[in-house]
Amino acid sequence: MGEYKKPLIVIAGPTACGKTDSSILLAQKIGGEIISADSMQVYKYMDIGTAKIKKDEMKGIKHYLIDEFYPDEEFNVKIFQEKVKNYINLIYEKDKIPILVGGTGFYINAIVYDNNFMLSNGVSYRDNLEKEAQKYGNEYLYNKLKAIDPEYASGVHYNNVKKVIRALEFYYQTGKKLSEHNEEQNKNQSPYNTAFFILNMERETLYERINRRVDIMIENGLVDEVRNLIKMGYSPELVSMQGLGYKEIVPYIQGKTTLDAAIDEIKQKTRHFAKRQLTWFRNKTDGQWLDVTGESPQYICDKMFDYIKYKGVV
Repeated sequence: MGEYKKPLIVIAGPTACGKTDSSILLAQKIGGEIISADSMQVYKYMDIGTAKIKKDEMKGIKHYLIDEFYPDEEFNVKIFQEKVKNYINLIYEKDKIPILVGGTGFYINAIVYDNNFMLSNGVSYRDNLEKEAQKYGNEYLYNKLKAIDPEYASGVHYNNVKKVIRALEFYYQTGKKLSEHNEEQNKNQSPYNTAFFILNMERETLYERINRRVDIMIENGLVDEVRNLIKMGYSPELVSMQGLGYKEIVPYIQGKTTLDAAIDEIKQKTRHFAKRQLTWFRNKTDGQWLDVTGESPQYICDKMFDYIKYKGVV
């Protein structure tokens, strides 16, 4: 008999595909609590542009890793992993089932496969890279990464200097590409008895939902949210402020573009992002795909529940 593994439910998929509502219904049905696997919803004051769930929408289900960091605080996959492991144990102590929900696939895999992100302390090399970025610009550093690890570079924005430096540092210390390291890690056996769902829908429907969601964000005051963040002293150069929906509004606030142009750019980039998310999940995970086109959250919940029972996860 194999070793006993504790249950973990994962609900992943592209932005705007209906993860939130179905995850709450499932949590109610199986006695679960939800941990967000979203690299933007962790930030305080960033509610509209991240489509952050509101208190009354949680239907009494406890949510973790939402509103836990200030926009200028460091947040990365290693911090995410430490936090989530603690929350998973906390949820087990309550005799509840942890449900990891989000679209940041790299973060999700860090939990499902318990990837190792330990790095020795290469402070002097890191300092040199930071100085190079200041002296020659972020793209200079990014091009260095592209030369040694194009696969990893393709998933990172050149302004995300911390990620670029981390990948260069990893290569410097180990002689290995970070993309290869992550690939190996993903072959690890999961320490959990996992039911891993990837929600998907017809491309056209998904894109319509994304466009509508962006319109709603604008109606709900996204421009004022970005304006307030800047007034509070949060620089547009911060990793958090480079997030989709924030980065594109800044030029409008600065008078460099029109609101219509900014909205179109958010929609286009979000559609591209959703496409990249789906490609990532297809290539890097071993999940159960669910076509949820036109389906209600209750239908999705019931489908997931049937599979969880069938697989003996709970």
